[in-house]
Amino acid sequence: MPNPKRTGLSDNFLGATAYFTPFMAFFLLAIRRYNKRPYVRFHAWQSLLFELFSFTFGYLLFYVLPIAKFIGLRVWIGLICLGGLAVSILWLWCVMSALSGKRFKLPLIGAWADEQAYR
Repeated sequence: MPNPKRTGLSDNFLGATAYFTPFMAFFLLAIRRYNKRPYVRFHAWQSLLFELFSFTFGYLLFYVLPIAKFIGLRVWIGLICLGGLAVSILWLWCVMSALSGKRFKLPLIGAWADEQAYR
């Protein structure tokens, strides 16, 4: 008898959706059906840490850096644009890697997320 087809969402799709909002990543970590899959757990943890880093980085660039009097307005705006572009490209790279079934580990947080995936 042939094996029945597996129904439901694929791990690649679930891993990619974890990067869209922190609520989705929390959802994937909270629901038993999904939090038992190491691939999904890895991407959910990495996305949470990436979003925390992005928020902190954006806060520093937007609120703290303008206080420094030694930089000009053009430098400040340029840093905000470059930082936003870098975060956007890195986010898109993570989503595409998850969709293609790869575990792209971000520097500093990827190893920790991989460790959490097998707990």
